[in-house]
Amino acid sequence: MKYLEEFSDPALARKLLDQIHAATTRPWAMMEVCGGQTHSIIRHGIDQLLPEGVEMIHGPGCPVCVTPLETIDRALEIAARPGVIFCSFGDMLRVPGSGRDLFSVKSAGGDVRVVYSPLDALKLARQHPDREVVFFGIGFETTAPANAMAVHQAARLGVRNFSLLVSHVLVPPAIAAVMESSTCRVQAFLAAGHVCSVMGTAEYPPLAEKYRVPIVVTGFEPLDILEGVRRTVVQLEAGRHEVENAYERAVRDEGNAPAIRMLRDVFEVTDRTWRGIGAIPRSGWRLAPKYAAFDAERRFDVMDIQTAESALCRSGEVLQGLIKPHECPAFGTECTPRNPLGATMVSSEGACAAYHTYRRLELVDAK
Repeated sequence: MKYLEEFSDPALARKLLDQIHAATTRPWAMMEVCGGQTHSIIRHGIDQLLPEGVEMIHGPGCPVCVTPLETIDRALEIAARPGVIFCSFGDMLRVPGSGRDLFSVKSAGGDVRVVYSPLDALKLARQHPDREVVFFGIGFETTAPANAMAVHQAARLGVRNFSLLVSHVLVPPAIAAVMESSTCRVQAFLAAGHVCSVMGTAEYPPLAEKYRVPIVVTGFEPLDILEGVRRTVVQLEAGRHEVENAYERAVRDEGNAPAIRMLRDVFEVTDRTWRGIGAIPRSGWRLAPKYAAFDAERRFDVMDIQTAESALCRSGEVLQGLIKPHECPAFGTECTPRNPLGATMVSSEGACAAYHTYRRLELVDAK
C-alpha cells in the first residue's frame, strides 16, 4: 500500500472483519490506548462492526485529556502575566481550567499565540529578548523529542528568556495502572503506533508477560485498527500474551535512536498526576537538573497552584474505560464542545468529543 485511501478500502476492511468474526468464539474486551485511534474507531463505526461481545474500551490516550487541571491553571496564571508570550498548540486553547481557558486569557489582553512547533516559540524568544516566552509542552512520548530539542537548543544558544511548561506522560506506566485497577476489565491492548515510532517496543514485553495480556502496536487508519483487532483476537483465542507490531511501516522495535538520546539528555522520569485518574508513579518526564533553569513552573513560582475537578464531569471514568462518554449524565447537555466541563469533550482526540461529533444523534434516538 502506498496511498492513504488504500488504508480505508472497504473490500479489504470486509475481509478483515470476516476474519475477526471467524476467529471470535467468546466475548473479549480490549483497550485502544490512543485518542486518535478512538476517533477513528467511532468515526468509521468500527466498534459497531465487530462481533457481538468484542468491546473496545477507550483508554487514557489523549494527552490533552489527561493534563491535570492544576497544570492548566498554572498555564493560565503564567499566560496572564505582563511581559509573557505564552505559546501552545491550538488544541490547548479551549481546554477549561477553573472557570476560564487560554482563549479567555487572550481576550483579556494576554499574549497567547498558537505555534506549530516548540522551535517556533524558541524563535520568538530570540526575536523578543525583552519578553519571557513560554511553550506549553504536553503530550506522550510522541511530542516530547521536539520539546526536548527546543530546550537543548535554547541552552546551546544561550537563550535565557525561553522556558517550557512540562506535562509529558508515558504510556507503559498507564497500561500498568489500568491493569492494576480493581475495576479493570481490559484483556488486551492496542498500543499507539506513533508512541512506538519514537520509543520502540522494548517496554511492552514485560507488561504483556506480567499482566498476561496481548499488546498489538497499531496505526490509526481503519485497516490498521482492524488488523490490530484481528491479531489481538487471534492471540486471545489461543491464550497467548505477546507483543506484535502491526504498524511496521512506521515502527521499528528499537525506536528512533537519536530521539531517545535527546529525551534521555533533557528529561528525567518523574511521578505524574493524570487528569481524572490520579497520580501514577514514574509515569512522566520533567526537565533534568542541568536544564532546570528552563522549567516554567519554577521560573514563575506556580507549583503551589492546586485545583478541584467539576463534580458534574465524569471524564475520569471515561479515561479509565469504566463508562462510555454518553453514559455521563452531563453529556450533550451541561457538557458540549462549546461549553465543555472536561478536556475529553474539547480535545480533538477526546472520547467525549468523538461520541458527540459522530454518534450523538443515534445515542439520543436510542434514549
